[in-house]
Amino acid sequence: MPHESSPTPSPEAAPVLLERRPDGVAVITLNDPDRRNAMSDEMTAAWKEAIAGLRADDKLRCVVVTGAGSAFTSGGNLSWLADGNAVAVPALRDRMLEFYRTWLGIRALEVPTIAAVNGHAIGAGLSLALACDLRYAAADAKLAVPFTSLGLHPGMATTWLLPEVAGLPLARELLFTGRSVTGTQAESYGLINRAVPRERVLQEALDVAARIAAQAPIATRLTKVALSNGGHPDLESALRWESLAQPITMASKDMVEGLTAQREKRRPVFTGE
Repeated sequence: MPHESSPTPSPEAAPVLLERRPDGVAVITLNDPDRRNAMSDEMTAAWKEAIAGLRADDKLRCVVVTGAGSAFTSGGNLSWLADGNAVAVPALRDRMLEFYRTWLGIRALEVPTIAAVNGHAIGAGLSLALACDLRYAAADAKLAVPFTSLGLHPGMATTWLLPEVAGLPLARELLFTGRSVTGTQAESYGLINRAVPRERVLQEALDVAARIAAQAPIATRLTKVALSNGGHPDLESALRWESLAQPITMASKDMVEGLTAQREKRRPVFTGE
């Protein structure tokens, strides 16, 4: 009997949707709204594939991450966590490391990344938003890292990402108490860049992404490197990096275009050369 191939799932059914726009902006949508975009095994695998594809895209200039439906992502699948209770620690450690590194792969992208937090971002879901370079959230979104209230130690580098973004005092409070904050509160705390009405979140992120995409790609990528992982450890390190990175951009066609456009009072068109 001949083998019958399974039908290809429709894009709407895929756990991760990837849209590439003409301006070099890519939009990744976590697409399991019925489960509030929980990070299932299927979604994790699809995310890994999407990030690998973006890493290989030399035309990429900015990435926006958002969620389908009413949530950004509710974080790790709770049933998956419960099942882990019966797994030996070494095996579970390996599984968790793979999960963390897969989702945090977005930090390895050379272009700026933006989290469009359209709704609740909980636990590892908030960690994903923190892993992005910029964050724009719905004013009424709920942001929380309630690990200890579930009997869990924080995961997915939350104990590094949260202090990096918000500072140690707020990180300690949120991790020790598990309390949630709204998007509006998160803006006042410096946890996100801006809080906007829910219906405006994605467009706000796309507007910022379009502006980033219009800048010189080489200069933007080198600037991202300079600011990664908390930035330079000291002034001398910054000077040494900039004394190399700035001449690289000075040798580019993009710098000539930028200066010419300024002189001609027009918008520059950068090619990444």
